[in-house]
Amino acid sequence: MTTIDEIMGAAPVIPVLILDGSIDPAALAETLVSNGLPVIEVTLRTSHALDAIHAMARVPGAIVGAGTVVNREQLAQAQDAGATFIVAPGLTEGLSRAVLESGLAYLPGVSSAGDVMRGLDLGLDRFKFFPAVASGGLPALKSLSEPFASVRFCPTGGITPENAPDWLAHPAVRCVGGTWIVPKGAADLTQVAQLARAATVLRDRQQWRTQEDSNLWPLPSEGNALSS
Repeated sequence: MTTIDEIMGAAPVIPVLILDGSIDPAALAETLVSNGLPVIEVTLRTSHALDAIHAMARVPGAIVGAGTVVNREQLAQAQDAGATFIVAPGLTEGLSRAVLESGLAYLPGVSSAGDVMRGLDLGLDRFKFFPAVASGGLPALKSLSEPFASVRFCPTGGITPENAPDWLAHPAVRCVGGTWIVPKGAADLTQVAQLARAATVLRDRQQWRTQEDSNLWPLPSEGNALSS
């Protein structure tokens, strides 16, 4: 069984999808997998989500999860559809225990030290930092991670290709979640493929920027919005 740590380490970006039926889900999953993003989160925000999970889960190499899961009924529906992992916007004891009992990998949302401590009490140490930018951005995550050395995060909410390298450079960040890979209503798989390929090297971009900075070549800041 795939663990949440393995899922978070599979690629630097997890595409977060809000699907409205305008694109074939299997073809979309094939495009993402073949361009380096095997982990896919399908949010349960539309009536197309469960069918999409069912279709995507059959694509070789795809690791498909259900996002925006807020109760046991949705958990059961996602598991029946073939989801490998569950993502929740927050952390509650009832849902957390249900997911742990299901055997599925789990990534609950947190935004405070209290959230993290409640998760640790349940045996969890991998979390979605959500909503990332609205919760204080990278400075907030840095402060939040300091007391919890073993905890790792997937920041989601306000993450862009411009600021993602800054998040990915932090040692407590395993990956980020982003909606920009497949914008809502997208139907152009060629564009999705380009965005997916670009996302696979976002962690390397921060290393490149650090090297450039050390050579005293100034680069425009991509993370200013995080502290606003």
